[in-house]
Amino acid sequence: MGNCWGAKISSDSPSRGALSPSGATSKFASRNGAALSSSSSHASSASMLPTPRSEDEILESANVKAFTFNELRTATRNFRPDSVLGEGGFGSVFKGWIDEKTLAPTRPGTGMVIAVKKLNQEGYQGHREWLTEVNYLGTLSHPYLVRLVGYCLEDEQRLLVYEFMPRGSLENHLFRRSSYFQPLPWNLRMKIALGAAKGLAFLHSDNAKVIYRDFKTSNILLDANFNAKLSDFGLAKDGPTGDKSHVSTRVMGTHGYAAPEYLATGHLTAKSDVYSFGVVLLEMLSGRRALDKNRPNGEHNLVEWARPYLRSKRRIFRILDPRLGGQYSLARAQKAAALALQCLSVESRHRPTMDEVVTALEQLQDAKEGGHHYLQKRPSSRSLDSNGVKVSMKGKPAPSPKPV
Repeated sequence: MGNCWGAKISSDSPSRGALSPSGATSKFASRNGAALSSSSSHASSASMLPTPRSEDEILESANVKAFTFNELRTATRNFRPDSVLGEGGFGSVFKGWIDEKTLAPTRPGTGMVIAVKKLNQEGYQGHREWLTEVNYLGTLSHPYLVRLVGYCLEDEQRLLVYEFMPRGSLENHLFRRSSYFQPLPWNLRMKIALGAAKGLAFLHSDNAKVIYRDFKTSNILLDANFNAKLSDFGLAKDGPTGDKSHVSTRVMGTHGYAAPEYLATGHLTAKSDVYSFGVVLLEMLSGRRALDKNRPNGEHNLVEWARPYLRSKRRIFRILDPRLGGQYSLARAQKAAALALQCLSVESRHRPTMDEVVTALEQLQDAKEGGHHYLQKRPSSRSLDSNGVKVSMKGKPAPSPKPV
């Protein structure tokens, strides 16, 4: 349902606000790190989505349960405040429980955990995005898309029901500083990048032909094993058909992630998503937000700041996240940076397809090189004991780096 913690680029509806900075709190900014869900990997399948379709056709064809409002009220313990997982302009997300087989409400702590998104946004645009979400996630099924369990449309009530995603959003893990969110190691970042890339590649495939249009860290949710799943399809569009090269639409998205040609012309293609993927990959490499006005002058826009470093293998270490602690292969870091740079090509025809991105990331999942060459800062003389052993702040020997 769009970026509920900040307005998007104004778009298909004049009721939309101005484009918001990506540094805004995540729409599923969570009290305990959890967010919308999908803990199971359902089979990859899809059929072409005929458009346009009426509301009744969309709801009738959705392969999900139509819940009553009372069922969801029971599942969430009457939408109790202590059940809130996250809040935003769209409304609130509540934790609930249902039976895995019957999908009937169950007692807390039993059955399947769900996340219930309760819309409080009034007007046509809120309903339109709610319906778009049901249209796509109610028809498409893939291991790297969040699973929509059902919906509720009753009087003025509009709700969406998802499986629970216990690890929350990628945004929280990259940018939140708390004991709950430990820095993601290199191997997990590459695993998440690959999963998200597979989700986008599926959407662009002939089985779906969908342009996601809102790829960013807050829309990448993680299950218990850090498998990435794409969520929030409120801005998705059917891709071009026939001999058309693009879809024309008023611009919609989030500042810092949208492709330059889309911002300039409103022409939307699958390569628009590829650019957004490049921004997210760069965020994962650097640990920086796409836009961050708290950074020094010249570093507010991540892509503009990082582009010169991405072009130089010798300078790549300047943009890598210091929270990685040097625990990565230099050769693989250079390859990941080169992939991000290619995705961020100003001209869309120079960007790879998402299938090509998947292939490149698969090659970065394991150490293919002959050995590990870590980027480590040379310890200062103050951090060495009399035997030349690196010591921690408390004077104890620091642990030796291990391959990731």
